[in-house]
Amino acid sequence: MFTGRLIDTLRPQAFYNLMIINRSTGRGVFGQPNGTFSVYVSEGDKISISCKGYPVIDVLVHADADCQQKVRFYIEGKVQEIAEVVIRPIKSLEEIKEERSALAMRETRQVKGIEVLQSPITALYQAFSKKEKSKRLVAKWEHEDNKARIVQELLRTYVAYDIFELSEDEFEEFIAFLNINEDFLKTASEMDLVTFIKDKFEHYKYLKTYGVPRDD
Repeated sequence: MFTGRLIDTLRPQAFYNLMIINRSTGRGVFGQPNGTFSVYVSEGDKISISCKGYPVIDVLVHADADCQQKVRFYIEGKVQEIAEVVIRPIKSLEEIKEERSALAMRETRQVKGIEVLQSPITALYQAFSKKEKSKRLVAKWEHEDNKARIVQELLRTYVAYDIFELSEDEFEEFIAFLNINEDFLKTASEMDLVTFIKDKFEHYKYLKTYGVPRDD
């Protein structure tokens, strides 16, 4: 007879899913919620004691003179793995205002104006070159990314100030819905900006709820 008990060393615990598995015979039985168990075994059987949330305990049976083996195990729960949490610092409105004002697309050097007459071959090359077009396209993408980043930081600040509630999963969708004009983003006052975005947010939430625009 193989008998024993599990004891959590950190806190009182009910072991509702405690199982004692005889790997030599392929059979298993459940233990008691208080951590005790009792199972018939043979000398040399390989026993695994399993309970969800705890490491598996492996035991090789060595019976005493009374053909019994009594054991007691002090165990600790597995270290809980918590999903990574990214902490983003909230920028001040003044910092964001400076970034708004400075928003500009990276310049890609192009021949234009009177320079076209002075260097027509270069102008033609730029007009038809895939490489030059790629440079301008990359610069445009970078610019759009910077604009979206600034809007996102602005929204995070508004959420932190409880101006409205926006979940992490909704940021990208709302930014696309907002489709804010770049000149307005760069030059608007804080009051005009927050009023505009708050109105758009209410419209966004209404459409998500009802799926149809309001008459007003």
